[in-house]
Amino acid sequence: MRYFLFLFVFTSLISCKEETSQKKEAGSTNKEITTHTKNPLIFPEEKHFKNIRQVTFGGDNAEAYWSFDDKQLVFQSNNKAWGVNCDQMFLMNANDIFKDNKPPMISTGKGRTTCAYFLPDNKHFVYASTHLVDENCPEVPLRKEGRYVWPVYDSFDIFVADLEGNITAQLTNEPGYDAEATVSPKGDKIVFTSTRSGDLELYTMNLDGSDVKQITNELGYDGGAFFSPDGTKLIFRSSRPKTKEEIKKYKDLLAEGLVEPTNMELFICNADGSDLKQITHLGNANWSPFFLPDGKRVLFSSNFEAERGFPFNLYMIDIDGKNLERVTHSETFDAFPVFSNDGKYLIFSSNRNNGGGHDTNLFITEWVE
Repeated sequence: MRYFLFLFVFTSLISCKEETSQKKEAGSTNKEITTHTKNPLIFPEEKHFKNIRQVTFGGDNAEAYWSFDDKQLVFQSNNKAWGVNCDQMFLMNANDIFKDNKPPMISTGKGRTTCAYFLPDNKHFVYASTHLVDENCPEVPLRKEGRYVWPVYDSFDIFVADLEGNITAQLTNEPGYDAEATVSPKGDKIVFTSTRSGDLELYTMNLDGSDVKQITNELGYDGGAFFSPDGTKLIFRSSRPKTKEEIKKYKDLLAEGLVEPTNMELFICNADGSDLKQITHLGNANWSPFFLPDGKRVLFSSNFEAERGFPFNLYMIDIDGKNLERVTHSETFDAFPVFSNDGKYLIFSSNRNNGGGHDTNLFITEWVE
């Protein structure tokens, strides 16, 4: 799951870590930032944002991904005002705003869904759903012995559907968790996370589900992967347990269909899994990475500067792990940054402008270098 959850649930249970060299670098970068705007949705230090627009106004809305022609987006929401009890998939045009109106739901409305992504024809999308096992929303355990956890549902499989919500294909049928599918900008491959090996690893497959290849093979949760703009690399987040205690805890939780996502770093590799490198060493949770249009930098969300587990802000880093820069300056939650294919716009999820409540909404902004 490239999960999104309430900030106040996610962050209250994440422990703090000591400073690293990257953290010190981020601190020095902040001093050079100057104000540039009076837009109330943009904090003064956010020099990369221009003409921001709030898209949703209520519920939890996240993981919005552009069609290949940048005309539409698919996103997940649990907004009860839209008649759903857990995450379902919705469709929007690139210029839509949803205040009193409701977007069309394009998942089945059954089970729980996650991780939708457009296919190159702009008429179909892939997503994961639990509906084949149970049409009801599955339970969402958030604590295990006082620790914050994510559920890894064995009932998730990956499907293809059209924009009317009709399922046209099932791409996975292995026992265990299959989800977190994203599509290469080249339009030829899907990357996803699966437990078919007994661990949470990355795999690639063709758009029709054929030619499945395992990409990662080290113990730990490898997930939330995205291709580079040229399709040659993958960026993803991983929790890699090292000590005997960490390994035992990870394996015990996974046996119960759970993971603890409070310590994650970013890794990069070639699309075939070769030349694997860790690019952050920040501590705490570093996740939801996405390549910038130049393919040389990555945006991601992190709470590594947080004293009590929050806020989460967006940061930018070179793919060699250098030049860390803080991008957003929220006191709550910013995550899931995704660039349009033409590189002009960024959509992300944020708790900003929610009246101090728990709502997580979508925002689209012009990107400024």
